[in-house]
Amino acid sequence: MRKGTKRKAREVAGKGKSKEEETNTQEQTEQETQLVGEKNEKSVVKGRAKIVKPDTQTEYFPDKRNLEDLWQEVFPVGTEWDQIDMVYQYKWNFSNLEDAFEEGGELHGKKVYLFGCTEPQLVFFQGQSKVTCIPVVVAVVSPFPPSDKIGINSVQREAEEILPMKQMKMDWVPYIPLEKRESQVERFKSQIFILRCTQRRAGLKHLKLERVKKFEYCLPYFYQPFTEDEFEQSTIVQILFPTEPPVFCEFDWEFDEPEEMADKFIEGEELSADKKDEFVAFVKEKVKEGKKSNREAREARKKAIQEMSEEAKAAFQSMKFYKFYPVTSPDAPDISQVKSPFINRYYGKSHKVF
Repeated sequence: MRKGTKRKAREVAGKGKSKEEETNTQEQTEQETQLVGEKNEKSVVKGRAKIVKPDTQTEYFPDKRNLEDLWQEVFPVGTEWDQIDMVYQYKWNFSNLEDAFEEGGELHGKKVYLFGCTEPQLVFFQGQSKVTCIPVVVAVVSPFPPSDKIGINSVQREAEEILPMKQMKMDWVPYIPLEKRESQVERFKSQIFILRCTQRRAGLKHLKLERVKKFEYCLPYFYQPFTEDEFEQSTIVQILFPTEPPVFCEFDWEFDEPEEMADKFIEGEELSADKKDEFVAFVKEKVKEGKKSNREAREARKKAIQEMSEEAKAAFQSMKFYKFYPVTSPDAPDISQVKSPFINRYYGKSHKVF
């Protein structure tokens, strides 16, 4: 081979080697670039993680107590419709009512009927005094409903009415504790019954005013045949003599005399002299009606006892009434100084106040 040919072959070989080296160098550069990119990307991701991911703390909510809404499920009988929302403006705490159903409590293992009411009282809360509707729950321990009737009475009404509860859309219904509500309710035998009203407030606008007011004058009714009613013993009658203007007074037939009362009104220019005889006759008629009413009430009570079974007699004699007020808490006014054992004119006083 000639020298020129050898030299040319070496040049060609050299050129081939340079291309191979260039290719290797290029691949190495691309790999380094890729590694740097991945490294930078990881740095960016790490940087983002520190900025985006906040330090979160697990939030815990207290479990609902089994009888937590019991007091709210009981209808506040006799409360004015426009005041009902005001009853729930505070977080009233009735844990004392819940505790009474626990083992060792006053109501544990007993059949209980609950009804609600409200008591307007001037109380102090958050630096100011104001009249507040305090919710109260009355528990009646009894093997059967204490009554299926409602009393309707007020100062404005001439006479008292005793009506079936259902006529006022009220009835005793079983209370289902929270833990039982997801199970088959029809199989659950409740020992707690609450007085509930199905009248919807939205429907009040379709009722006559007199009918609406009846709800506000309602009182849970109870008749205790073994206790003589205070009205059976009363010797006082209300007198509303129809003249112009009307003469209103109370007359006690044990201590008052119709003629003397008439003279007093004439002297005070509340009754004209020519109306005296008519006024005296009117008072005597009212006294006669009052005595008759007392006599009939006593006879009805005696008859009820005679016709009552021994089981019913034992139940009436063992009935207990318990009155529950909200316990003191920072979320509601302190009502500890305004508690009273009195329930209403039918039930009288409670056996114990909580």
